[in-house]
Amino acid sequence: MRKLPSARRAVRFHLRAVTGAAGAVALCAALAAPAVAAPTGAQPQRASATAAAQPAGGPDLRLPDGLARTPPMGFNNWNSTHCRAEFDHEMVKGIADIFVERGLKDAGYEYVNLDDCWALPERDANGKLVPDPVRFPDGIKAVADYVHAKGLKIGIYTSAGTKTCNPAGFPGALGHEESDAMQFAEWGIDYLKYDNCNNQGVDAVQRYTRMRDALRAASETTGRPIVYSICEWGQNEPWEWAADVGHLWRTTGDISDNWSSMLGIMKQNLPLAEYAGPGHWNDPDMLEVGNGGMTDTEYRTHFSMWSIMAAPLLIGSDLRTADEATFEILGNEEVIAVDQDPLGRQGAVVSADDGRWVVAKEMADGSRAVALFNESTAPQRISTTAEAVGLPAADGYRMRDLWRHEDFNTGGGISATVPGHGTVLYRLWPGAGAGSYPPAAEFGAGSAPYVEAGGAAEVTTTFRNTGITPAKNVTVGFDAPAGWQVETGSPTTAEQIAPGGTLTTVWRLTAPADAATGRQEFPLTAGYSAPSGTAVSLTSAGAAYVVASPPAGTTYASDWQWLEAGNGWGPVERDTSVGEQAAGDGGPLTIGGRTYAKGLGVHAVSDIGFYTGERCETFSAEVGLDDETGNGGTAQGEASGGGSVAFEVWADGARVAESGVLTGADPARPLSADIGGAASVRLVVTDGGDGVDYDHADWADARFGC
Repeated sequence: MRKLPSARRAVRFHLRAVTGAAGAVALCAALAAPAVAAPTGAQPQRASATAAAQPAGGPDLRLPDGLARTPPMGFNNWNSTHCRAEFDHEMVKGIADIFVERGLKDAGYEYVNLDDCWALPERDANGKLVPDPVRFPDGIKAVADYVHAKGLKIGIYTSAGTKTCNPAGFPGALGHEESDAMQFAEWGIDYLKYDNCNNQGVDAVQRYTRMRDALRAASETTGRPIVYSICEWGQNEPWEWAADVGHLWRTTGDISDNWSSMLGIMKQNLPLAEYAGPGHWNDPDMLEVGNGGMTDTEYRTHFSMWSIMAAPLLIGSDLRTADEATFEILGNEEVIAVDQDPLGRQGAVVSADDGRWVVAKEMADGSRAVALFNESTAPQRISTTAEAVGLPAADGYRMRDLWRHEDFNTGGGISATVPGHGTVLYRLWPGAGAGSYPPAAEFGAGSAPYVEAGGAAEVTTTFRNTGITPAKNVTVGFDAPAGWQVETGSPTTAEQIAPGGTLTTVWRLTAPADAATGRQEFPLTAGYSAPSGTAVSLTSAGAAYVVASPPAGTTYASDWQWLEAGNGWGPVERDTSVGEQAAGDGGPLTIGGRTYAKGLGVHAVSDIGFYTGERCETFSAEVGLDDETGNGGTAQGEASGGGSVAFEVWADGARVAESGVLTGADPARPLSADIGGAASVRLVVTDGGDGVDYDHADWADARFGC
């Protein structure tokens, strides 16, 4: 069952998240407004909520300390260790050493934070917290002194309840706020993460405000200011009131090291841009970069999108065992500069269409950071304009690729062919001697064709000059793996391509007779030079789908080979539920107490593609949340509400059927679709708008009529 690591409850939101892997994305007008339209002042205040928790004659609501003027950066052990034995004083000191030795301190990372399990389960006779003598034999202050000696800062964790979130039940701070805050300050703590478990139903604003006042009093006594991180999972809409209480607040449930979790959290945090600013930040949870559950392309997207959202950057991987790709991502100072920009704007959505996202962030120097994010699994061309992202009109713009670390010129077009689950991150300045840089260009393939084993198909590639100066000596290439044949009678070179011009090449692919069903990608390469002679190279990918004719008659989806499948947690399962993360660990497909012998078990966000070859007429299924999510299952699932999902059927890019949002309390719902004439059909499950926890979904009795 999809569980939160520390048994923290799944969270529901009043915001309806934008969902559907590569599906049509609907955004409200406020979401789609250019980043330049964001207000420059602090977010709207909810005086009534905070005033209700503040005693008459108490201190001013607004924090006066000036901390966290940019999003905090550092490390937290939870995502990589949880409460395992390797979380101890040696790990903490080792991370501090690596910050210095690998240049992360110079890049801006400064907090080395301890999460849950650092304390003994009981307070001492005086009601004081006691560090675990096995994990921290010299106490917390000794570790803090070590971290401080490196020029870094240290953080600690507790909960705004009687116990922390770990099932072992370590002491929380509810009723001990003043004493605990003073202990933290005396130990030299610089950052407090304050969680939400075992809160006894006490009003959230009241609980978090009391610790704010305790931290301020301790700071006044000891001279130790402490950054205050409110971790109440967005349950009480902290963006509405927490700028008066803390420096950052969690907007979502816990992140997990998988694409679905990261994507769902990103979509929940994006609509909250207006509430972020210097000293008060939306926090979509810590980074998973380097923990192994996503590809490097996905981790670059994770880091890019957290940075353009002005999110705290807290490393969640064990840097003592991290590979070089992890350090390359985490240490990209140009991307970090987007996150740490002193203007403090959170990036806003400019557009989102069929999984093609454009998010732009206004920067203090008048430039714009622009993320082109591809939610889908296949490469897609994503484009926008300088005007759309809020830049003034100009004869040209300098455009810097923050992952390639190269500068280009553009006349205002901003575009790229972005790999599946990838993000291209640009920064643009108007004028700035744009013509002295090479022209921007993009190179990519059109739609992936269908080809049967031993058969042939055509792929069209386009090289496009999007700059303001000519691209010279252009060459393009299309590579194929062993067994495939590639031919072209079209031009593959051009002496010069003017601004706005293109080089289009049609390639004929022949698949080997034994080609396996599914998507086959092909490396694409292009090269050109600027008028000054500077050489530029581009890489991209084309694709083709190897298909087989659909079987005639009625066929269960679980007996049919799909073209590709994306799943939020573990693999798509045939005739069983999705279970936990490993393949084959599910149980019988069961919805509302009824068990089904055939079907597909998935976990949101999920997207399964089938080739129907214009030969199928109908699709039908019984859909719903599998009972293993909680209602009739585990107590944790029941506490979370058992998850919620929505089922969709897409035929040739058009949605032809949808279930609406279903929860664990709903019985199976019949879902049928007319798919007559469609070449392909996709079965999509979204997260129902509240994140992906416990979203085990069943396509029971799913079948095609062909």
